Amino acid sequence: MTRLQRMLANLFGGWFQLRRRFPSALLDELADAVSAGERSHLGEIRFALESRLPLSAALAGLDARLRAQAVFAQLRVWDTEENTGVLIYLLLSEQRIEIVADRGIAHRVAQSQWDAICLRMRDAFARARWREGSLAGIEAVHALLREHFPADDRPNPDELPDRPVLL
Repeated sequence: MTRLQRMLANLFGGWFQLRRRFPSALLDELADAVSAGERSHLGEIRFALESRLPLSAALAGLDARLRAQAVFAQLRVWDTEENTGVLIYLLLSEQRIEIVADRGIAHRVAQSQWDAICLRMRDAFARARWREGSLAGIEAVHALLREHFPADDRPNPDELPDRPVLL
């Protein structure tokens, strides 16, 4: 995406699509999927949706990855006992998906695995399958967390909100 395309996308794109593509009922379903999956592992998942970047931020060079890292900090996804918070971030205007993982899980999971999840979600979204792509992404992250941080019989408090956040 060229600089001009990014500016136009963030100026005009995405803002009207967020609620249409992610209505309240779907947000509830995503929250339920996060909550149900978290009972099987010691990780915490946050799902964040953003329609577009402020034009000033896009002009300053902020890209989806940097924004996802900022949202990771803003939502305190890092603030978990096992350092196993994972953020799934969608920037609709640029059609970008980023996954940011805390250090507890990041050193155990290769970036290629996170990228594969993003690609599967992107493929579903390209076919306007917002629900299916989102649920598949959440389940794929749960699978990685179950593999590396199974709950077993250890205490497993719900440390972060499960409902997706609209930015």
